[in-house]
Amino acid sequence: MQRKDRYIIIMAGGRGERFWPVSRERKPKQLITLLGDRSFLQQTVDRVKPVAPLENIFIITNAVQAAAVRRQLPELPRRNIIGEPCGRDTCAAVALGAALVGARSGNGVMAVLPADHVIPDEVKFRRVLIDSMALAKCEPALVTIGIQPHEPATGYGYIQVGNKLAKASAKSLKSTFFAAKKFVEKPNLAMAKRYLKSGRYRWNAGMFIWSHETITAELHRQQPRLSAAAEKWRGIRGLAKLNAALARDYPKLEKISVDYAIMENAQNIVCAEGVFGWDDLGSWPALARHLKPDAAGNCAVGDLVQVDSANNVVFDARTRNRAPIAIVGISDMVVVQTDDATMVAHQSESQKIKQIVARLARNNRFAHLV
Repeated sequence: MQRKDRYIIIMAGGRGERFWPVSRERKPKQLITLLGDRSFLQQTVDRVKPVAPLENIFIITNAVQAAAVRRQLPELPRRNIIGEPCGRDTCAAVALGAALVGARSGNGVMAVLPADHVIPDEVKFRRVLIDSMALAKCEPALVTIGIQPHEPATGYGYIQVGNKLAKASAKSLKSTFFAAKKFVEKPNLAMAKRYLKSGRYRWNAGMFIWSHETITAELHRQQPRLSAAAEKWRGIRGLAKLNAALARDYPKLEKISVDYAIMENAQNIVCAEGVFGWDDLGSWPALARHLKPDAAGNCAVGDLVQVDSANNVVFDARTRNRAPIAIVGISDMVVVQTDDATMVAHQSESQKIKQIVARLARNNRFAHLV
């Protein structure tokens, strides 16, 4: 397929509360820098630049974050960064993406990607992505990329795969494709171990590839109200007019994920083998997987001085008055320091950071920290 027919839709509207206090509502996980010197969103765009022209890369964020996204991505056309007026989960974003692509070309193939994943091997990722787009171009398939699990993770949804795809269109490609049998929810540990042992399950990475024609047909079949809205959006010219239409329409839409709204009841799902390193990086403890530990297992970004402390994650995000962070006699903790807040949590309790954010939001003294 021609490069001009490839489109990338990057979903970048999450709040990223689990990375507080570095992540805030106006600068959430996808816009912060944790690894390297580029934000997760910038890294995502960098990964797909060789795949599609810049004018074919769209960012769907929310109205609060749109200005920050534009500052981080000045190379993208202004009209390609759209702020949703309110959150309606991923199916609304997919429908909006389909409308944006349809307004440019009825022959386009679109990849819908999260903005906040870590993918070290970009060359292998692009190979799978381009092959998936090629397959979606010639087959009416809903393609998703599944990651081969290497541990019994309970924090991811899974995809059960069947036989390898035997169609000639798949055989001509370098990547491996399977028929997808079903999507399953996040399992408990015992079930995750069975999934891993069977070899028939993949992590659901939330990456989807389909032609404009195929996703439009599925929206029409399964989500007719959303399909009608997308058809109206497709005919609107100009960012200001589109924003006005979204402000009218979005509050009336059902809040539902594309997994529930489309994928669970579709019959034409294909799973591409994600043969590249991948991490959702969903919490502070997960950061340790990408940092070099000291002899005691402590992973730090910033100057750490420790005595009798082991297996801690320490992150210094201060932009002024930086000084060493000292810890004594603690283990398995997360310590995060910003210019205006300090957070200390046991790694096993890191999911409760969202509760801290909610509590701060209810207090007038601290609401500005959210």
